[in-house]
Amino acid sequence: MKLFFAPQACSLSPHIVLRELGLPFELVRVDNLSKRTADGRDFLEINPRGYVAALQLENGEVLTEGPAIVQYLADLKPEAGLAPANGSWQRVRLQECLNFIGTELHAGAAPLFNAALPEPVRALFRDKLRRRLTQLAPQLARQEYLLGGRFGVADAYLFTVLGWMPRFGIELAEWPPLARYVERIGARASVRAALAAEAG
Repeated sequence: MKLFFAPQACSLSPHIVLRELGLPFELVRVDNLSKRTADGRDFLEINPRGYVAALQLENGEVLTEGPAIVQYLADLKPEAGLAPANGSWQRVRLQECLNFIGTELHAGAAPLFNAALPEPVRALFRDKLRRRLTQLAPQLARQEYLLGGRFGVADAYLFTVLGWMPRFGIELAEWPPLARYVERIGARASVRAALAAEAG
């Protein structure tokens, strides 16, 4: 498998999951501006939407969208327990978590990457993110991970998105359960290895 990634992007989430599962894969860096891969290919030919993450399988198929990728990967090695079984109520809860992260946090943060966005508009996005983080904090005060006592694919995604908050002027220290959560996830060997590989 090949994971197309950009440093500090949402592709960190499937990268972490691949390392958690111990699956063989190749990392291929993508320049988000030029849309070229590190090996000189046109990334738009791989993912016409033009953004990471994209996972190219051995048969040539390309899977995009982080929540779909992490569930696909978890199902390759179900014994690792990174996602509940398909068809179970807990799997629906996982999908609920992934959708919340994707639509409320990830999509809510995405405009803030645009440096040209006027400050009053940035403030509106930051305020909405703060409200969502305030809603999320009690859940992570009660339990170590999103689905309870065990790390899963949703945690890889949430860790990735929460990691962007300081660059937007949102300090997780405002929500001690979230700050502790990020510290706990960041200490995992898979996370340290993924961050180191992407920094290299």
